[in-house]
Amino acid sequence: MSHRLYWVCSLALFCLWTVPGFSGEIRYVSNDSFRLVVCPASPGNPRNSEADIVDLNDGSLLLAWSRFSGNEDDASAVIMAKKSRDQGRTWDEPFVLQENFAKQNVMSVSFLRLASGKILFFFLAKNGPSDLHLYVRISDNEAQTWSDPRKVTQGPGYHIMNNARPIQLRSGRILCPIAWTSNIATQYQEQVCFCYYSDDEGATWQKSQSTVQLGSSPAMEPGLVELKNGTVMMIIRTALDRIYQAFSPDGGNTWGSPEPTSLTAPAAPSTIDRIPATGDLLMVWNNNPLGNKAGWQGRTPLTTAISTDEGKSWTHVKNIEDDPDSGFAYTSITWADNRALLTYYHWKKGSPNFVDTDLILRSVPVPALYTETREK
Repeated sequence: MSHRLYWVCSLALFCLWTVPGFSGEIRYVSNDSFRLVVCPASPGNPRNSEADIVDLNDGSLLLAWSRFSGNEDDASAVIMAKKSRDQGRTWDEPFVLQENFAKQNVMSVSFLRLASGKILFFFLAKNGPSDLHLYVRISDNEAQTWSDPRKVTQGPGYHIMNNARPIQLRSGRILCPIAWTSNIATQYQEQVCFCYYSDDEGATWQKSQSTVQLGSSPAMEPGLVELKNGTVMMIIRTALDRIYQAFSPDGGNTWGSPEPTSLTAPAAPSTIDRIPATGDLLMVWNNNPLGNKAGWQGRTPLTTAISTDEGKSWTHVKNIEDDPDSGFAYTSITWADNRALLTYYHWKKGSPNFVDTDLILRSVPVPALYTETREK
């Protein structure tokens, strides 16, 4: 390649460009990474959030998310979806993946591809502050058709599972991390964490034997990862200025006492996953030094970090979003084409709660996650 052609190509990769017929904005952050407003807010649809992506066998991506007709958590919502055939750079027209059959909404999407090849599609159905349940649908034909919804959680109460949360252990067991309280409006501080698990690919479900409690703080919005020694790590949103963690030695059935990690965070969820290409752990969270004082509006910056020692320490700390006048949260992580595909909401400070909330897709090649910055 000539010197002149090299610079022409480099300039093109750094320029802003739009795709004909697509309403979102696509922006290359570098010649390898890009950031896309994949689901922009619009009149009658002020909030798009809580998404997940599954990589299909034909090379396409299926994205699903919560599409709200109002801005609050109890506003009416359906689960929309759309496909990409170029690793997320452009997307087909959206369609309804799950109609709302609840009194308030359906929301909070998770996809899980099993070792058998089946795909599980989880979502929440919300009827009120004391009635929130997790459902699952199953596809054995690459998301072309789905089984009828089946309830996972049982008994009364408000069962929270964030987007992109279930995991399958090496044993084949499926774990769904739950935060539970009897009534989110009146018993918010009483939230505890546990799991529902299935040993038959989602046909039947059981509740774990023990719960994780923090006492002075609600234990909220847990996430999971299986460590190399078979222990399951749970990460927990708290109001204690830190991400907390707890460990299960028996596949998520019983849990040890929670303890703080070294990672400072506001009351916001964090997301953890293992990088297939390297075997290291990736954490995505709001690395705000104010901790809980930042409030839900202080969910910035959005930060990634790597652990090479199974979560004992974190390095390669870098901000992927750092606008102090915005909030970024409810991340999903999908691995495709040696890239981390991250989705998360973007809300602008100054707007009413979750008004003008866009869904962002950021595609980052795995080597870029290892950029040296500082240790945490």
